[in-house]
Amino acid sequence: MSKLTVAQVMELAPVIPVLVVDRVEDALPIALALVKGGLPALEVTLRTPAALDVIREMSKVEGAVVGAGTVLNPAQLDAAMEAGARFIVSPGLTKPLGKAAIAAKIPFLPGTATAADIMRGLDMGLTHFKFFPAETSGGLPALKALAAPLAEARFCPTGGITVETAPKWLAESFIKCVGGSWVIPKGPVDPDKIEELARAAAALPR
Repeated sequence: MSKLTVAQVMELAPVIPVLVVDRVEDALPIALALVKGGLPALEVTLRTPAALDVIREMSKVEGAVVGAGTVLNPAQLDAAMEAGARFIVSPGLTKPLGKAAIAAKIPFLPGTATAADIMRGLDMGLTHFKFFPAETSGGLPALKALAAPLAEARFCPTGGITVETAPKWLAESFIKCVGGSWVIPKGPVDPDKIEELARAAAALPR
């Protein structure tokens, strides 16, 4: 399995689906539909007891690049990697987690919302960040203001973004992709609907 950089993960598609999966048996149908629809990078959030097993199952799907989201500490980082996660996403950036991810040489997308967050990451040698929670942290105007003096930083805004609002984010050169949960509608898993939504997300211009 080839190693990807965090930049390469962010270039795989305009949208990284943010997945909260409660049932392991839903993992394969969801992953198959998303990959078939053109969204290979899948962020499985560690918000459910099933998450690590979901990562293991989704990793079986050809073409899927499965990562772990909502990673809060080095122990969760280790557990996610053991389950097969190929990239790591966190809601914030702490020194212990940042150092552990860098030492593990795994693509790492830490959450940031302020200039201090981003500067701390840059000091650690990181250049790619999640902007989170995107809409409630001031939206695109706030990120534009942050990105201007921190020109080497690249972003994946996540939180409150929809298929309708994603294009305005993706139009900015410092934004490489967005995180989105809209591609997985609430309720029973409908692979055809997920694939349809994935195709629309994959076709977004950037």
